[in-house]
Amino acid sequence: MIIKMSPQATQGDIDYVVARISSLGFRAHVSTDVGRALVGVVGSIDISASAALSGLRGVEEILPIRKAYRLASREYRSESSIVRVGSVAIGADAPVVIMAGPCSVEGREALLEAADAVKKAGGRMLRGGAFKPRTSPYSFQGMAEEGLQLLAEAREATGLPVVTEVIAPETVPMVAEYADMLQIGTRNMQNFPLLMAVGRAGKPVLLKRGMMSTIEELLLSAEYILSQGNHQVVLCERGVRGFDTVTRNTLDISAVPVLRELTHLPVIIDPSHAAGRRSLVPALCRSAVAAGADGLLIEMHPRPDQALSDGEQSVTPEQLSRIIADCGKVATAVGRTL
Repeated sequence: MIIKMSPQATQGDIDYVVARISSLGFRAHVSTDVGRALVGVVGSIDISASAALSGLRGVEEILPIRKAYRLASREYRSESSIVRVGSVAIGADAPVVIMAGPCSVEGREALLEAADAVKKAGGRMLRGGAFKPRTSPYSFQGMAEEGLQLLAEAREATGLPVVTEVIAPETVPMVAEYADMLQIGTRNMQNFPLLMAVGRAGKPVLLKRGMMSTIEELLLSAEYILSQGNHQVVLCERGVRGFDTVTRNTLDISAVPVLRELTHLPVIIDPSHAAGRRSLVPALCRSAVAAGADGLLIEMHPRPDQALSDGEQSVTPEQLSRIIADCGKVATAVGRTL
């Protein structure tokens, strides 16, 4: 349920409504939409309680939410949300954001070289995995806290905010100490304890779609984070598992306009995991921007043939520069900037 406050409602009116909701045993989430306050109520509230709230000072209207993903829906907020990661804004009419960097942090020299290349190419954020969930237990699993420390050093050297993956609830505080944005990978999209932990951490979250998950399931996973009071969530389409083996996954480009209709949350594309081959990444990047994506998450490595993970789908610094230049032209064509 959404409580729409009147334009004349004071902060005291809003605070009193929130207090009444809490006294009834429910959680309240306050946001703004088209210049007025909205109070979202989490939980199934009965008719008598709804009637009591409707009579409070400053309340203009009480609206039901039909979607299961209440806080993520356009019914809750009609305006597109902007998520801020340091000085970078993602979503709405903000410039399309390029996040790039190696799949995994492999060492100080390589990471600083990659970060410098991302900045010179025009990227706005640095990605890199300190914890790497891998299909095989014998594959490189990342450098853990040492990798996080190197990411923080790279941020200090370049000014680029850092996004990195967190894979377990117990490591959320440690990762949040170093990272500017917490990434939930495809394998953990429905790891509900982890979703609630990053929700409580209060840092911006990048939530990837599960490789075999529906769009509604993605939005319900986002709801877990939002329900903990963290509204800084960016959704990421990274391809779904299909029957064709020509590409690593099948990029669902239609997910971008569909999600923009269903949710106010920003939507970005990871072309690297969808393609599985660096030669395909530039075309998928252009397609994503044309479809209305708010950003791109691109794997880039200074020497992809030496990468410890996902080298075959990582572009070179030179390719990243060309991708950003080409995507800038596409962005202009569809009324965006890069």
